[in-house]
Amino acid sequence: MSTVVDTVKTLVDPILEANHFELSDIEFVKEGGSWYLRVYIDKPGGITLNECVAVSESLSEQLDAMDPDPIPQAYFLEVSSPGAERPLKSEQDFENAIGEYIHISLFQKLEGKKVFEGTLKALTATELTLTLKDKARRFDQVFDRASIANARLAIEF
Repeated sequence: MSTVVDTVKTLVDPILEANHFELSDIEFVKEGGSWYLRVYIDKPGGITLNECVAVSESLSEQLDAMDPDPIPQAYFLEVSSPGAERPLKSEQDFENAIGEYIHISLFQKLEGKKVFEGTLKALTATELTLTLKDKARRFDQVFDRASIANARLAIEF
């Protein structure tokens, strides 16, 4: 699977750079008997449907022109925005999320909880600080980054 992802990344990076778009993620997964190649792209201010279509068409042409075919099985190509609750995976994702409301899940419970939501206040190589709220009280909580199982943007209600 990673060879497919690596190949697609090599092909899509120049397309995105030429259009000033960012690569959020690539996944090649089998769901319900069908294979899906998903490319998530973004840009400041958000990506449009027409921009997704243009990237999809360019990438599809490049994949079709490769010999031998890097993806011999049938698959569906999907190019889309990572969405409002996009996962935070890369260092750049975390840096871009400073000041944003995020959701984190921990590997082990901290004070009886594994899930926290708050505003990402600060970030270092080993820690991140969230401003949490408990009823009317706001406070900062520092988390060891190695203890975080996953993180994503969240919508604050």
